[in-house]
Amino acid sequence: MNARNIMLGVVMTLFAVPALAFHCPTDMKKIDAALAANPSLSPAQLGEVRQLRAQGEQDHRGGNHRQSVAVLGRAMQILNIQ
Repeated sequence: MNARNIMLGVVMTLFAVPALAFHCPTDMKKIDAALAANPSLSPAQLGEVRQLRAQGEQDHRGGNHRQSVAVLGRAMQILNIQ
């Protein structure tokens, strides 16, 4: 592996982290909009979505964006958000 490839990898990594950071708020807004529309979910599912939404926000604020995206993704899956 040459120095050029290493530098390219470093630059790509630096740009990937902010992209993940900005993805979390978008997902949270989608979840909030879906919850505001009174989805047809069981009380248990609604509770799980709310818990996942809160955990995703906590992870985002703590800088753990990969975890936040994963947790919010589970909430979005329950809500059937694309």
